[in-house]
Amino acid sequence: MASTQPVWGSDFILPSGLPPHLEQQTLRQLARLSIGGSRLRVVLSNEGGSAPLHIAAAWVARPAQGAAIAPGSTRRLRFGGQDHVTLPPGARLASDPVDLPLPDLARVAVSVYLPQASAPAGFHFDARETAYLAQGDHSGAAALPANAKQLNSRLYVSAVLVETAQPPATVVALGDSLTDGNGATPGADTRWPDALAQRLAGRGVAVLNAGISGGRLLKDGMGRSALERLGRDVFAQPGVRALVVLLGVNDLGWPGGPFAPHERPASADDIIQGLRLLAQQAQAHNVRAIAGTIAPLEDALAGTPLQGHYSADKERVRQAVNQWIRGSGAFDAVLDFDLRLRDPARPSRLLPALDSGDHLHPGDAGYKAMADLVDLEQLLAR
Repeated sequence: MASTQPVWGSDFILPSGLPPHLEQQTLRQLARLSIGGSRLRVVLSNEGGSAPLHIAAAWVARPAQGAAIAPGSTRRLRFGGQDHVTLPPGARLASDPVDLPLPDLARVAVSVYLPQASAPAGFHFDARETAYLAQGDHSGAAALPANAKQLNSRLYVSAVLVETAQPPATVVALGDSLTDGNGATPGADTRWPDALAQRLAGRGVAVLNAGISGGRLLKDGMGRSALERLGRDVFAQPGVRALVVLLGVNDLGWPGGPFAPHERPASADDIIQGLRLLAQQAQAHNVRAIAGTIAPLEDALAGTPLQGHYSADKERVRQAVNQWIRGSGAFDAVLDFDLRLRDPARPSRLLPALDSGDHLHPGDAGYKAMADLVDLEQLLAR
């Protein structure tokens, strides 16, 4: 899955990197499944759109190198038996099922052709994956033209549903950029939910990444607040049994910095109350609630136009929230990401070996270390 976000305007400090519209173009996007199965459906999204979205053709296939797809793997997607579909503003729609047997951790390529001017919708900012945009209808073609443009976001495709022999047990990772995977190598599937899915391969457990870069617990950020997203991104997912939440760093970091210069700082009580509400909602839905402690953020984004996440006051709040997460008993289990990622010689910062280099996000090694903290036997324990 890819949690959808509203597209922000040009006045926001971080450019979206999107074209104003797509017209008479093919968009090809890649993704890795968590668990395999015999058939699949692709979920298209016009969430955030203000006009109907017209899809003239859509295909799914196994990818090859770059934008190419594997010969013989292409399947046309249909919607109620039709080759084309129109989605009203705000809607999402699953395709008819197609036969395409895939193993756990298989990668897929989804191609859609947009015949009319279509504003970006079903938007997910940080895909950690390259998408390809080509002029004309190449949706069913094995290769795209050499001059195809590249995008780093997801558009219009919000999920892939796989048919399995047995109902899956699903784990949803709800978080911000540390769950979305900022700092991970693009196209390498090295975010911590990816690494967890790899550890769980063969067990029939799906891992869904509901991270949004710039996401916050209490307020909207680069996406709706996590408390608002719970119903759609967690409880509505098939077979959801467990929720792993890692949130709070942007509630701490944004106020007073370039993202929210006039916003009052979040207190420890504010964040604790939000986390308590989240845990209560999960448990009311019979979903196991697991909390991750907030990772160190000293020198976060230092030397960039986005610096401002860290201060001594924010560090005191982070420590207070983490102490509550560890000791409150509000959650069914705790993953101490702070302890695993911090530098023992300077606990307010990331361990250099696990730092992506921006002092806020782990790199590939850091994300693997986060996934390795999960006790697989306890993950879905009742």
